[in-house]
Amino acid sequence: MASLFLKSRKTRRVLILRLLLLLPLLTLSGCEGLLFFPQQQMLRTPADVGLRYQDVVIPSSDGAQIHAWWLPAIGKAEATVLFAHGNAENISTHLASVYWLPAQNVNVLLIDYRGYGQSSGVPSIAGAQDDIVAGLRWLSEFKPLEGESPVIVLGQSIGASLAGVAVARVKSEFSCLAGVVLDAGFTGYADIAKKVAAESWLTWLFQYPAYWAMPDGDDLVDEIANLAPLPLLLIHGERDAIIPYAHAERLLAAAREPKRLVSYDGGHIDTFALAENRKVVLAFIRDASEAWRASRM
Repeated sequence: MASLFLKSRKTRRVLILRLLLLLPLLTLSGCEGLLFFPQQQMLRTPADVGLRYQDVVIPSSDGAQIHAWWLPAIGKAEATVLFAHGNAENISTHLASVYWLPAQNVNVLLIDYRGYGQSSGVPSIAGAQDDIVAGLRWLSEFKPLEGESPVIVLGQSIGASLAGVAVARVKSEFSCLAGVVLDAGFTGYADIAKKVAAESWLTWLFQYPAYWAMPDGDDLVDEIANLAPLPLLLIHGERDAIIPYAHAERLLAAAREPKRLVSYDGGHIDTFALAENRKVVLAFIRDASEAWRASRM
């Protein structure tokens, strides 16, 4: 699976260049669609790494058809993870983050936001949040789970910001929710747009217009406290050049207990390339799931 991580790093460099070139347009249009870099072509399937899987189509609230992969646990399932990926490509290139979980007795549902992969529609912040909620609804109604499997939501990068806000707003509707893992999330869209623009002399003058052009009302830092009382695990690379570590510190300060921040020596979403990070996240999944089961007795 190492090749998947290598490809992801190369892709991130390309996306940074694309964003720098697009920022002047972004500042003029205020188009949040420029936050998303979907790819329709699927480059692999879970079968390519020896996993059983099921193609799933999930209707979102506005009729968009959301494509997902269901990866059943290899043994008796202890929990289920709903995975919300970053802003580039599709689930076929983000599989490396979660392919190891079924062998640890964890089911996984990977969803592609609208406009990504085989999902219909056009990407947007509100739309992607709705797609995450649609994934939760599907899990809560999925008969093989019988409503008795604790669900952990795992979001990466923009997926962390999307998932964190979505879960904070709907957590009371889903009794299956047991915890949230936010990997390399950012405080707000304006903060990250300004940071990217300020890094290059080509776009330095656009940092404040970029800041002002970003949508407001959906920033994770404003919603993260509402995740409580769900257990929250924040994880962030100390050498993350795309979303600085300070974002994680601000999110931790804004969150309410129970919460924890785990840092590691690495870059942006290098998380699951490191065995020690997998152990930390797996322990969180198991502890949150046990607490969820205890609460239902």
